Amino acid sequence: MINSLKIGNLTWRHLNNPTEEDFEFLKDRFHFHPLDIEDCKSVNQRPKIDIYDDYYFLILHFPNFDRQNKFVKIKEVKIFWGKDYIISIEKNPWGVSQLFEEYEERIQNGEEMNFRNSDILLYRILEKLMTESVYLLRKVGLDVELINRELLQEKQVKIIERISVTRKNLILINTIFKPQLRLFHLFETGKVRGFTDDIEYMEDYWGNILDYLQKLWDMTEDYEELIEGLSMTFDSMQTNKTNETMKILTLVSTIILPLTFITGLYGMNVQLPFQEQAWAFWGIMGFMAVVAVGFYIYFRHKKMM
Repeated sequence: MINSLKIGNLTWRHLNNPTEEDFEFLKDRFHFHPLDIEDCKSVNQRPKIDIYDDYYFLILHFPNFDRQNKFVKIKEVKIFWGKDYIISIEKNPWGVSQLFEEYEERIQNGEEMNFRNSDILLYRILEKLMTESVYLLRKVGLDVELINRELLQEKQVKIIERISVTRKNLILINTIFKPQLRLFHLFETGKVRGFTDDIEYMEDYWGNILDYLQKLWDMTEDYEELIEGLSMTFDSMQTNKTNETMKILTLVSTIILPLTFITGLYGMNVQLPFQEQAWAFWGIMGFMAVVAVGFYIYFRHKKMM
């Protein structure tokens, strides 16, 4: 379904879950390149910008949580950017749909809205998507902080799961933003001129979008380093706990070994010293107790226990 919004001299058309009829309309009405239409029909395209004489075609990726707010997934936004129009396409309603509904409500409430050109409208869309991404990344940062707080608690399985999920999310976010840094550099350097007559006027806007993206990239790298450090710390703690456990078991085995030898020796069907004496059983038990206590005192003295 194509929703249309008139903002001054500009027209913003937004498509959610577009159909074949919608694509045919775009092709017949605007004469977009057939390969761009094919890209709109497919999913998981790489981020890019195609430059034509009368329009630009953008494919952008942004992170978003799934319905359980646990795993990050890729949200793909496709935009046709012309002189007096913007056409945005989303498979499922998200940030662009929210901004479209916000502008639609403001116009219905009688608020006057006008943009100097389509470049400003595109900037507002990109700004919305960037702020949504910053909000999401801060939530990931809270997960990292929560892992840091719970690291010393007795919740190994829960911590392992949190570390694995957070690391997976950060890796995906990294792969989303990294290729788009080069893409948005094209805006700031002027290789993507847009449709404004005053290119210098837009430089600050495109620079702000690039600042957003650089901030997201820096935050992602910082959180990756933190989660890697926390993971290594957790692994070291678990290894130390395992070593302590093995140490205790080894010491216990060392104490039990001579006692086992004595009981095995006096369990043999041969003639042994003092076996006919009435005090032999308690004597052997006492000797075993002395051996056990002796080993314990020795280990404590050597600070092995």
